Amino acid sequence: MRNQTTDFFDRGWCRFAFDPQLMRWVEGALVSARASLRDPQQAKWLRYQGTWFAGVNALPNDASGAVSESGPLRGAAVKFIARELGLEAFAWDAAQVSICYPGYPQPMAGESTGRALYRRERDAAHVDGLLPEGPGRRRHLREYHGFILGIPMVNFDADASPFVVWEGSHEIMRSAFRDRFAGIDPSQWGEQDITDIYHAARQQAFAECRRVEVHARPGQAFLAHRLVLHGMAPWRDAAVAGEDGRMICYFRPDPFGPREWLNNP
Repeated sequence: MRNQTTDFFDRGWCRFAFDPQLMRWVEGALVSARASLRDPQQAKWLRYQGTWFAGVNALPNDASGAVSESGPLRGAAVKFIARELGLEAFAWDAAQVSICYPGYPQPMAGESTGRALYRRERDAAHVDGLLPEGPGRRRHLREYHGFILGIPMVNFDADASPFVVWEGSHEIMRSAFRDRFAGIDPSQWGEQDITDIYHAARQQAFAECRRVEVHARPGQAFLAHRLVLHGMAPWRDAAVAGEDGRMICYFRPDPFGPREWLNNP
């Protein structure tokens, strides 16, 4: 049996077995997750010729994670976050409802050839919170997520656009950002253009880190380190999923500031 703590801190992610408490949350939240796709206010998130509903913050859950009849988020993953990451009294963000369909990713209008290839060939690999800004899409640190918690909402197989992680890449990123921000007050980190060092660290991760596809079923969950390079694989022709496609809710709360984002375990 794998050690979840070692997996998380060494590899940058870990998986949680079936949890009845989490399954009850999924059963209670599924109606709201499905409804987000039909919400006109969320229509902007349907992308890549209808093959991906990005659904950023589309789940209308409260600060406890509760939505509809789900009750608050509870279970082994939540206990792990409190025990190993020291995060207990924080507000859960409105979850992303990420839904993929056969054919993902199709080219998007106005997208460059390079960006389309990166999405297909490199799973659109990224580190959360480093936002592209301006016509040059220069990267800036704007969000300080504590972690990424993935909760599958329906059954789908491992070929249906799985979550992808580059194991150990979180420490490559941490080292690169420490060098870049050295001697700069954390309140000014967001004003720094970190595009070049981020791209260099990304290439290092591609060269040195093992790419792993993560699959889980309802009632299970996976937790990714906030600094780990991750993405979403293309939908394979052999993939099997129901009418809901590949639906995963992702929680990425911001429980602290830039200093903790960089230096916490």
